[in-house]
Amino acid sequence: MTSLKSLNFAALPKTDTNPAIERRNRTITRLEEQKLLLTNPNYVRKVRSFAKVDGVRKSVENEQRVTPWWRRHIDGSYLFSIRSGSKSVEFEKGKAAIAVPSLDKLPAVIDTLIAATRTGELDAQLAQATRQPPVKKR
Repeated sequence: MTSLKSLNFAALPKTDTNPAIERRNRTITRLEEQKLLLTNPNYVRKVRSFAKVDGVRKSVENEQRVTPWWRRHIDGSYLFSIRSGSKSVEFEKGKAAIAVPSLDKLPAVIDTLIAATRTGELDAQLAQATRQPPVKKR
């Protein structure tokens, strides 16, 4: 008991998780993956999960395909949209895409979006896109 008396004990502070910061980090990670997908069309994301192998629960690393967030427009330009889950993030009312004149200008647009996400300019749009629908009562 004398060894424990020599230690100074303190209360452990509660860890605050900020959902806005978590959304920012997740969006920045996905935007950086889009840049990697531009340079390498065969890029796949590595996902770690758990599975039972021979009756024992083990960590397994799987590959997950990354889908592009851009598509070609009729006039030859490209439209880039940020996805949050299965929904596109609306930047303005009814406008969920960014027009990019050519595919080689897309990395600069992605860098601009990463900078805007880091400074918190897209927090309201990201929060709106991740909002859950109300639960219907039976």
